Amino acid sequence: MNETASLRARAEIDLAALRANVRVLRARAAGAQLMAVVKSDAYGHGAVPCARAALEAGATWLGTATPQEALALRAAGLGGRVMCWLWTPGGPWREAIEADIDVSVSGMWALREVVAAAAEAGVPARIQLKADTGLGRNGCQPADWPELVAAARAAEDAGTVRITGLWSHFACADEPGHPSITAQLAVFRDMVEHAEKAGVEPEVRHMANSPATLTIPEAHFDLVRTGIAMYGISPSPELGTPADFGLRPVMRLVASVALVKQVPAGHGISYGHHYTTSAETTLGLVPVGYADGIPRHASGRAPVLVGGVVRRIAGRVAMDQFVVDLGGDEIEVGSEAVLFGPGDRGEPTAEDWAQAADTIAYEIVTRIGTRVPRLHLHATPAES
Repeated sequence: MNETASLRARAEIDLAALRANVRVLRARAAGAQLMAVVKSDAYGHGAVPCARAALEAGATWLGTATPQEALALRAAGLGGRVMCWLWTPGGPWREAIEADIDVSVSGMWALREVVAAAAEAGVPARIQLKADTGLGRNGCQPADWPELVAAARAAEDAGTVRITGLWSHFACADEPGHPSITAQLAVFRDMVEHAEKAGVEPEVRHMANSPATLTIPEAHFDLVRTGIAMYGISPSPELGTPADFGLRPVMRLVASVALVKQVPAGHGISYGHHYTTSAETTLGLVPVGYADGIPRHASGRAPVLVGGVVRRIAGRVAMDQFVVDLGGDEIEVGSEAVLFGPGDRGEPTAEDWAQAADTIAYEIVTRIGTRVPRLHLHATPAES
């Protein structure tokens, strides 16, 4: 048995598919640069290999949520433009500045901290001002924008910062036609205009996430930020499958069947006996559970491909394992149980699991835990 076959479980990451997806997204936003968002370990796919593959395919920026994620990219030897946007007081501003990372500023407290850190480092900080145009999360409110812009410009004149970007984020880009889209675009344009009249000369203005990249061309500006679409998952299933957008899912999640046994009719399965066999049957034990990121909400509902047949989880998902009713089929121990993949070989997709768990496919791939090794396939010499 080879090493791959002997693994309890594995997440196969198709870097060739990721590179192809980046090229498709670049074509969708021709004229704009592309930021490959690799936050949360590249949505569970492995940040460093995915970042390298994205850059090879033409991405010009990398994006992370936390500064620690951005610093990890630098520590891995990744150069080029990197931006991070989720800061808290006392964050590693100086480390980020010295690593030439663009940092997002949403309010006066952050500007004060980054200016102080830049003075200590003796290096101007590269900052991007974030506008809250209606999402209501991070970002500066329009009423507070003049003060933030004026203070940032003063710091720029003093040589402690360089304002490299102006940006915002959509609330409902995955719902084309939603009235908030037009409203947010109008607010963003007004806030950009104010900043530019105040003397800001941004390298990039950006607002488009994955759904906006695919469906809202007027939102592309100078840069698009592609996250989930880069990994081949549709950001808006109601509008189309990955294939409809020219994308291919990158992750394939597989486990080895750990046990096959025959049980009589009326046999309860897993905690709480929410599933009971209706006749004599065979059961297959799949050795992954919610400690590996398998959603417990998918108990009794999620599909799994075993022995060429799509079956449903029988009973509750436990911490380390779940059961499928094989319906009398004789499956060899060690056979593959494919939880999800691209779907073109009959296997379920991450979207199928999302529907079974009443969530979104973003969560399905991102939550797969560290006990599951990532096997990065089709790496080029430059990525190895």
